[in-house]
Amino acid sequence: MNKYQIHEKLSFTNMRELIEFAGEKYYDRTAYSFRRTAKSEITKIKFSSLREDVRSLACELAEMGCAGKHCAVIGKLSYDWVLTYFAVLSIGGVLVPLDPEWQKEDLADTVNKAHASFLFCDEDIKAKGEYIAEQIKFEADPIYLAAKDTDRNLRAAMRAGKPKFDENPDPYYLAEIDPEALALLVFTSGTTGKGKGVMLSQNAVLEDMTNIIPYIDFGTKTVGVLPPHHTYGSSVMLVGHAIIGCEVFISGGLRYITKELAEQKPEHLVLVPLYLETFYRKIWANIKNQGKEKLIKNMIKLSNGMCKVGIDLRKKIFSQVRAAFGGEVKMIISGGAPINPEILDFFRAMGITTLNGYGITECAPIVAANVSRNVVPGSIGNPLDCDEIKILDPNEDGEGEICVKGPNVMLGYYQDEAATAEAFTEDGFFRTGDYGKQREDGTLFITGRKKNLIILSNGKNVYPEEIEKELIAVPGILDIVVYEGQSKRGLAQNAIVAEVFPDEDYIKANGIEDIKAHLKPFIDDYNRNAVPYKKIGILKVRTTPFPKNTLRKIMRFKIDMTID
Repeated sequence: MNKYQIHEKLSFTNMRELIEFAGEKYYDRTAYSFRRTAKSEITKIKFSSLREDVRSLACELAEMGCAGKHCAVIGKLSYDWVLTYFAVLSIGGVLVPLDPEWQKEDLADTVNKAHASFLFCDEDIKAKGEYIAEQIKFEADPIYLAAKDTDRNLRAAMRAGKPKFDENPDPYYLAEIDPEALALLVFTSGTTGKGKGVMLSQNAVLEDMTNIIPYIDFGTKTVGVLPPHHTYGSSVMLVGHAIIGCEVFISGGLRYITKELAEQKPEHLVLVPLYLETFYRKIWANIKNQGKEKLIKNMIKLSNGMCKVGIDLRKKIFSQVRAAFGGEVKMIISGGAPINPEILDFFRAMGITTLNGYGITECAPIVAANVSRNVVPGSIGNPLDCDEIKILDPNEDGEGEICVKGPNVMLGYYQDEAATAEAFTEDGFFRTGDYGKQREDGTLFITGRKKNLIILSNGKNVYPEEIEKELIAVPGILDIVVYEGQSKRGLAQNAIVAEVFPDEDYIKANGIEDIKAHLKPFIDDYNRNAVPYKKIGILKVRTTPFPKNTLRKIMRFKIDMTID
């Protein structure tokens, strides 16, 4: 990908070196901004202050004995979470980030499984922290993040560490860090069942980020909305933005995001496809409510024609539409699932480039991505420079399981030798569990998840994602899952099912009473053009949302797939 490079490639030995670099190079730039409460004024933290805070907290944690120990952190994205991440890693500790939405019993079980010696927990879920502390003997009492009414909080620890660093910085600077050793123990949320503990090194995360950043035309400010316990949230939002010196405004939550985008005017966003699809639907609903649907479509055609002859007025022509993102967004980075081409075309018409990529927790997480100077529609872009890709057991169309080898690949699954051995080929490639194909120029295309693959009784293979991608843009569909419906009468009676959760706002706004009758013509239209074995046999309409994890991915294993 070297010919598409924009920035100089940097390299870092460990996270402490990154924090020192960012504090020096971006000294006066704002690193993080946030509101402590919904109504409070915005707090801004410079990169120099971030460095000082990490140093101080690291010294206090070193004195507590955190160096080299497993430290569980449970909470939403906050400045305290950021400090915990960098301070623990800067003294060679092992961070175990967990989902605050999990039940307390599941959290306690996972913390125990991870052999955590210390616990950091958001104060607003203090009850969960106390429950976990009752079940597990930690080396110290829990430290609470974003705390208001307790002395046992992160900021108190940071304040206690400052004079210690000033007097003797050696516990910070001289703390032993093996960049190839376990540093992050990430328990995947799993969309097909219970997750495993993925072991990542500091080098894996740093290699992953330094190999993609040179190709991305970042802005100077973004709004952080992704949960930090996922590697997509922590690697990109924390590590990636520290490398480029970009300000991250920490969102107060989904209920505030529309107001925050208008106020903060970010230049780029890092999202998952669900956010894009939600924005897309809301924008079109607003356009339709204003009676401007035909006007906007005509403007898009006109603008696209002008762009072909070198006249780009998209920012001015579509200023009102772009206002939904604050008006300054030029790029959206998206990963986690395929995106409907219609949605990508729309945002491109608005002057917003969407860079779709592919990643998996076990690869820290990015494996491939479209980049600013090379976007291939329908693809997930080219692999990172540091990665080698192999398509395992390709069929006649060149499709097979995508396998990866590179420095960003995990060390293995925590205390699970059997699962680790199963995850790698004999020649050391990690098996992603995703099917796809690769062109001669290296561009990768995802076909679907191996675990989601439908193998019909006649031996035909159906990738449900292909059908979902065709239908997700149908007016009135919010979410869709395609699967092989299981019949009690035997395999021959199984059928392809499209299960839909409707867009309630659209249904209500258009006075639709029979949702299935509204959707049937779209299903029939799809079936007319589909090969026989990919035709949808049953349409189901849900009355409740699909079960999802915190990255808003549908957990397929929780869906009842019986049809009789």
